[in-house]
Amino acid sequence: MNGTQLDELDLRLIELLSRDARVSNRRIAADLGVTEGTIRGRIKRLQQENLIRFTAITNTAYLGSPQLVFLGIQVEQSRVQEVARQIADFPPINCVIITLGRFHILAIGLFRDLDEVLDVANNKMRQVEGVRHVETSVAVKTMKYNDRMARITRSIEIEDDEDDDE
Repeated sequence: MNGTQLDELDLRLIELLSRDARVSNRRIAADLGVTEGTIRGRIKRLQQENLIRFTAITNTAYLGSPQLVFLGIQVEQSRVQEVARQIADFPPINCVIITLGRFHILAIGLFRDLDEVLDVANNKMRQVEGVRHVETSVAVKTMKYNDRMARITRSIEIEDDEDDDE
């Protein structure tokens, strides 16, 4: 990361904001026993250092019945990063993670319907050079998901091995 050390006040501030990001600085200051200016300054610093970000999270209950889909992708080892970048550009895909284990890449997305799932998983993904196998899992029932909590981290650029050689 950027080497920033979070102290106890930062951690308590982040905890309060993660429960309700709309709470006023005055209320946070009162809860934490510091001045409103201290809270304002801490929030500004945490945002500038990309340690927190405020964003709206869509409640999928209002989107009709989207299909939450997990796609495990096996790829030629030498092409993992390249394939991950290409998959990240597919519109229904919201998350792409390079993993260790059975799959090289895990992609997660919200799809309009099963036809769209089939099109992306069976047609588009399998056409990406280097993809060996795609395994699709469709969520049928969500037992727990806290849509009020989203741990946001700074984007990490994927470096090419080729770039390191130049």
